[in-house]
Amino acid sequence: MEQLLQVGILSSTHGVHGEMKIFPTTDDPGRYKKLKRVFLDTGAGMNELKIESVKFFKKFVIVKFEGYDSINDIEKYKGRSIFVTREDAVRLGRNEYFIADLIGMRVIDEDDKELGELTDVMETGANDVYVIKLSGGRELLLPAIKQCILSVDVNEAVMKVHVLEGLMD
Repeated sequence: MEQLLQVGILSSTHGVHGEMKIFPTTDDPGRYKKLKRVFLDTGAGMNELKIESVKFFKKFVIVKFEGYDSINDIEKYKGRSIFVTREDAVRLGRNEYFIADLIGMRVIDEDDKELGELTDVMETGANDVYVIKLSGGRELLLPAIKQCILSVDVNEAVMKVHVLEGLMD
């Protein structure tokens, strides 16, 4: 299980005083108001950054980090990812999972037959769609609905599914 979870990508600078526009990769961008720290993937490792201020503009979160006071301090990190620890992550409801925990899961059918590996999660308006790379190399797109997803065991990294008629054809 991943110990750090991605919550955003540094998109561009905002002004000249070290603020960054972050494209949130979380369902709840408002969560940034509660965060005190994040981790920045610098390409050479993870740096802990303390959040000084947060505001919102359109689809972006604008964040000012402590110690980054000019555009030159922060500009080099454009395109880099922002992470939080599991303890700072949002609390999940019943039958909710972090995408990072789903990617790479073994997928089996209701008869315990190996189908393949979950390789991606497509977020659509109504429900997510799980992309499963089948043993033969093909992909299966499976809606993340209770009729299809029978169980998810994050600790064992196994998902048991029911494939609706016609999806495997």
